[in-house]
Amino acid sequence: MKIALGSDHRGYFAKEKLKPLLEQLGYEVSDFGTDSTKAFDYPDVAYPVAKAVAGRQADRAILLCGTGLGVSISANKVAGIRAALCHDELTAQMSRQHNDANVLCLPADLIGEALMRRIVEVWLETPFEGGRHSRRVQKIAEIERNNHTEQESCGCCGPIEETPPKEDVEPVKPVEIRRQGTAT
Repeated sequence: MKIALGSDHRGYFAKEKLKPLLEQLGYEVSDFGTDSTKAFDYPDVAYPVAKAVAGRQADRAILLCGTGLGVSISANKVAGIRAALCHDELTAQMSRQHNDANVLCLPADLIGEALMRRIVEVWLETPFEGGRHSRRVQKIAEIERNNHTEQESCGCCGPIEETPPKEDVEPVKPVEIRRQGTAT
C-alpha cells in the first residue's frame, strides 16, 4: 500500500518520526513535505496530498499539523477525500470501519509519539466494514457531487478577502497547551 505523508511546520518532527515506522511496517511512503520547521501553510501540503489520494497515486494519506484541524479542513475540500481527524485509537478505528476514511489527520501538538504511532497502526490495519456503511459513504459522495454542481452555477464561492484586524478588540490570548508526556 502506498501512503502519501505530509505536514506543515508544526507537524514536521512528528512526520519525520512516522516515516520510518511506516516503512518498517512495509508501506511505500511518498513524503510531500514540509522539510523543516520553517513556517509553512497547511493547505499547501494538504491539497497535493489529498489530490494524490483522489487521483490514485496513493492509496491513503496521513497529514499532520498542530491541531490536525487545518489539514483536515483543507483535505476535505478535494472531491473523493474523506479525511478524519483522530485523537485516539477508537476514532481511528471507527473512521475506517464506518466512514472509509482515506486520509488520517493528526494533531502533532496535542498527542504524544506513542499514542500517535498506535493511532496510525490501528488506522492502517482497520478495514472498511461496508454493508450499511457503504450506503452512507455513497450519500456523502452524492452530497459532494450535488454541491459541486451548485457551486458552479451560483457563483457563491468567490475569493475570500483578507479582513484587517479590528484595533479596538483585545486579541484572544492563546491557551497554553501541554503536550502529552511533557513536563508542565
